[in-house]
Amino acid sequence: MMHLDHHSILTLGELKQAGYRSRSVKQELRENLLQKLKQRETVFPGIYGFDETVLPDLERAILSRHNILLLGLRGQAKTRLARLMVHLLDEYMPIVAGSELNDDPLQPISRYALDLVAEKGDHTPIEWVHRSERYVEKLATPDVSIADLIGDVDPIKAATLKLPYSDERVIHFGMIPRAHRCLFVINELPDLQARIQVALFNVLQEGDMQIRGFKLRLPVDVQLVFTANPEDYTNRGSIITPLKDRIESQITTHYPLTIDIGRQITEQEAGLATEQREQIKVPDLLKNLVEEIAFAARESELVDQKSGVSARLTIAAYENLYSTAERRMLRNGESSTTARISDFWGVVPAITGKVEMVYEGEQEGPHAVAMAIIGKALQKQFLLHFPNPAKLKKGKEADPYGTVKAWFAGGHSVDLLLDAPDDRFRKAIESVAGLKKLVKEQPVAEEEDLLTWMELVLHGLAESDTIQKSFIHTKLIFKDFLAGNLNDSEEEDGDDYPNYRDLF
Repeated sequence: MMHLDHHSILTLGELKQAGYRSRSVKQELRENLLQKLKQRETVFPGIYGFDETVLPDLERAILSRHNILLLGLRGQAKTRLARLMVHLLDEYMPIVAGSELNDDPLQPISRYALDLVAEKGDHTPIEWVHRSERYVEKLATPDVSIADLIGDVDPIKAATLKLPYSDERVIHFGMIPRAHRCLFVINELPDLQARIQVALFNVLQEGDMQIRGFKLRLPVDVQLVFTANPEDYTNRGSIITPLKDRIESQITTHYPLTIDIGRQITEQEAGLATEQREQIKVPDLLKNLVEEIAFAARESELVDQKSGVSARLTIAAYENLYSTAERRMLRNGESSTTARISDFWGVVPAITGKVEMVYEGEQEGPHAVAMAIIGKALQKQFLLHFPNPAKLKKGKEADPYGTVKAWFAGGHSVDLLLDAPDDRFRKAIESVAGLKKLVKEQPVAEEEDLLTWMELVLHGLAESDTIQKSFIHTKLIFKDFLAGNLNDSEEEDGDDYPNYRDLF
């Protein structure tokens, strides 16, 4: 990293005396990355799950001074990675004072800077640009024009300066020339019209620009990073072959491969209020369940897997879980509470807008699909910690669920009001004979989270078709299937939603 005192160097002469040397932006990124690697520093802080896959590829691309295409489904930190590359730039960069193209004082390219240096020589004034201002990002949309990216003739400038259109001083420069010596990121590249992609290719390959028939040779120096979603190749557009050929490194991103990595990302990104963290306890089981929902959605046959399921789903779900518990706590006049599995019904809105459904999913409706995904996640977490009720061999081993099943078979039921106060919730869960003993025998259950594990067993037994679960108005009812059939006629009017597990 080139360290120069940006406070005391104010002219071109002083800059030369300080030993400044010109480097391309790619060379600058390479040299600063080399330094970080030698010192074993974290190059991309806050990025989890890519240490063995994406980050080595990205570092190799920077060392090779490549333009980069990050290819991956939505919510895979593509833009985050591009933004973090800014930290590999020098903290401050000198430019010719007043230059709109970030002209290097030793290698100016604009007419303005060339004229100023020719006139003032070593007395040419210098300005310093912080690396945070050297990041330019553009979302590619079909309406992006050549003028936006490259530039156009400005008739007002021509009239004011009394210059003909053939004079380059009448040009209003677009985003790419203004990103000279910067990082330039184009998100969703396939959405850019093919003819615009061609113009982009010419700028990269030939270093020239043609504006309204006026040719201008301008050796723009940019580090280009593109992002694209593989889905776009078929649905909306594609990256033209010559441009794809010019992008030297294509790096594929992916979703978190484990629950633990997913949790690290979610907890880092979730925007929780201080009082939420202080007043609401979320047991580890529920944090895992939030991540399991994303895994279940990515495996669901009702969800369009080509679209992907963004990490934003778990972040929004995590925030909603806290808010659901908080709202319940406030309505009951309590000062603190612990989140429950029943609070996940408040998480449904965080799921419905984040999954693209296939035809069958659309037929069922977003609410039913979200409930089905939560159900699958519950079943997976339950089977991780407890024996599968469906696979117990009759007569060959004791049924750990025997007492619980017998209690339900005796006509008992559990009514869990979604907004029930903590004491009423505890009383309802603890009323199930044998449930606490069953959970206590499992090594996973800590005393303070006992209720959470007991609630998981109820949901797990329901997902395994051992007992029946109904969602009626604002409460969950667990009961025996046979008892459920006998009482169905009493509750027909209250069942707002179909039993979501019938989808499978």
